[in-house]
Amino acid sequence: MRKDLKMSSGKLAAQVAHCAEAYWTRLIQNHSKPISGSDDYLCCTKIQGGIFTEYLGGAYTKTICEAKNRNHLLKAKAMAEELGLVGGRDFGLIFDLCLTELTPEEENGTTLTGIWFAPLPDDMAHTISKKYHLYM
Repeated sequence: MRKDLKMSSGKLAAQVAHCAEAYWTRLIQNHSKPISGSDDYLCCTKIQGGIFTEYLGGAYTKTICEAKNRNHLLKAKAMAEELGLVGGRDFGLIFDLCLTELTPEEENGTTLTGIWFAPLPDDMAHTISKKYHLYM
């Protein structure tokens, strides 16, 4: 999460929540289809055994790291790509719509606040996170 934005604790919590749920919402969106004659959807996808038992079982470590600024945050994206991770599947950027306390920085009126990662093997996660401090 970007430290330079000086988000209130509520805004920060909301942005972290967007990061935390982005992996799962994209997985569900990409593997769902409407059930004929109903307002319901059916989702069917393969989840790796370790992710299913450790992450969904509650034992998977979750960390929130701070990026000094936008460029520092984008370095995490570059590292992920160098490791062969795929944007939109293994990681993704989170942009705030700037409807409350943030000022737009992007041409489309949004501001980059964070980056999310799918559950990763420890060595891969540490390769990226060792360049960042825990968010304080």
